[in-house]
Amino acid sequence: MIAIIFLISISCCVSWNVSNVSVKAIKVLPPNFGVYHAAFPDFGSTEDEVSDEKIVSYERLVGKNIVWAYFSNNWYDELHFPQEEVEEIISAGAIPFIRLMPRVDFVNLDDPTYSLENIIEGDFDAELIRWAEEAKQVNSPLMVEFGTEVNGDWFPWSGEHNGGGGTKEAYGNETLYDGPERFRDAFRHIVELFNEQNVENITWVFHISSYSDPDAEWNNYENYYPGDEYVDWIGVSIYGAITDKETWTDFSDELNKIYPELTDISKEKPLAILEFGVTEDHPNGNKGLWIKDALETILSGEYPRIKAISYWHESWDSVDLRIDSSEESIAFYRNGISSQYFIDHPEILN
Repeated sequence: MIAIIFLISISCCVSWNVSNVSVKAIKVLPPNFGVYHAAFPDFGSTEDEVSDEKIVSYERLVGKNIVWAYFSNNWYDELHFPQEEVEEIISAGAIPFIRLMPRVDFVNLDDPTYSLENIIEGDFDAELIRWAEEAKQVNSPLMVEFGTEVNGDWFPWSGEHNGGGGTKEAYGNETLYDGPERFRDAFRHIVELFNEQNVENITWVFHISSYSDPDAEWNNYENYYPGDEYVDWIGVSIYGAITDKETWTDFSDELNKIYPELTDISKEKPLAILEFGVTEDHPNGNKGLWIKDALETILSGEYPRIKAISYWHESWDSVDLRIDSSEESIAFYRNGISSQYFIDHPEILN
C-alpha cells in the first residue's frame, strides 16, 4: 500500500505553520460507525518479535484485516525507537501500536532503574527525546501507550511498586495517593517532552486492567488518569480465565461491571478493549462461547463509547489464548468478526 494513500485513509490531518514550516497533526480518531478490529498477532513471548508475515497470517486466519498491530517496546538496558518493528507493521498495511515498557527484564518488579520517579526527574529525557525525534520521521500515524495495566501489581511501573496508597505525603500533592500520582506525572512528563519536539503523529493511549490488584480505593482507575489534554484514547484489558485454576467469568459480565467506571474517567475520550482473550480447556467454561459472548456484547450497542477491540493472540507454557486453539474457537471468532460493524481499516475522517 502506498504510504500517502495509507495516511489519507486512516487519519484526520490539520495543518498550520510553525516558523514557516508546515506541520501536520495526525491522530487516529474513532470511527463514526462501528468498532475497529485490531490484534496482538502472536509477536512472541517478549511481545516484540514483529514481522509483516505474522500480521498477514493472522488476518488470513480470522478472515479480516486489522487496523493496528500491538507490540511492546521493552526498554531493558537501552531505550530505543523500534524502527524495524514499525516498518514491518507499516509494510503489512497496519498502524504500529507501541507499548512503552520501562523494565530492565520480565522478573524484577521493584526496578531501581526505570522507576517512575527517575522518569519524572528527567533521567531518561535524552533517550526519550531521541525516541521522539525518530518517531516524528515515520510517515505514518503511531499509537503509543505508556505504563500498560498500571493498576495491576504485575508490572514495575504500577502504583503498587511506586509508593502505593499507604501515603500521600512522600511525593507531590498531599491530597493524592503517591503511587498513582507518580504514574500520572510520569505520563505527563513523557507527553510534554514529545510535544516540545513537535511530534504530531502520535496518538496517546491510557491503558488499565479491568480489575485492580490490590483491590483498594487508592488503586481505582481515575487516580491514574493524566487528563484529557494528555490522552487521546482510553483502553482496558478484559481477560477471562488465563489458566484452568482461575475462576471462569464471562466477558459480558466483566464489561457490564466496569463500563460505568470507564466512562467516568473521561466524558469524551473513545474507549478500546486493548486486550482480550481466554484459555482453552477450562473445566467450567467454553472458550468458543466466551468469544461469541464477547463479540455479541460489543455488537449489542449497549456500550457505545467502545470504538476498538484488539485480541491477544498468543500461547506460552500451558496457556493457549490463540484464537485458533480449537476449531470451535476460530469458527466463533470468524463468524462474529465478519459483521460490518467490525471495521478492518480506519475511516476517512475530515
